[in-house]
Amino acid sequence: SPSAERPERVSGRLAVVTTTLAIDCGGGGIKASVLDESGTMRALAFALALFAAPVAAQEVSVAPKGELRVLDKITGVVSDLVLASGEATTLGHLTVTLGECRYPTDNPSGDAYAEVTVMYRDNATPAFSGWMIASAPALNAMDHPRYDVWVLRCITE
Repeated sequence: SPSAERPERVSGRLAVVTTTLAIDCGGGGIKASVLDESGTMRALAFALALFAAPVAAQEVSVAPKGELRVLDKITGVVSDLVLASGEATTLGHLTVTLGECRYPTDNPSGDAYAEVTVMYRDNATPAFSGWMIASAPALNAMDHPRYDVWVLRCITE
């Protein structure tokens, strides 16, 4: 494992900290982490695509409609919304707008992702505006104290 020394200030003095780079080549990729001399893991872990198989771009299609789910965390009411692209609907204090719903062309029931804008009451700033991925709703989740909104699927017919 390669190591490097770098100066660091400790209580007004200059000290040398040794850093070791540990590399794990298992699983088809490289995972590297940086350890300091006390053995604690720093928050640096990354995968290099050096040994990974090349990733081909996936063709996507745009669906005419999308299905979203809304949870009111206070009342516990769950509502499913079917919206056409560009359509907005109001549910409780929310106005949900579906910009576009996309899905893999070769797998229509696969990972749908949708551009969604959620407005709360009459606020000028959206509670959420961006892309949500159906298979990973926490990846780009709406952070709201009362409501959760996530994409379920694209509707292709």
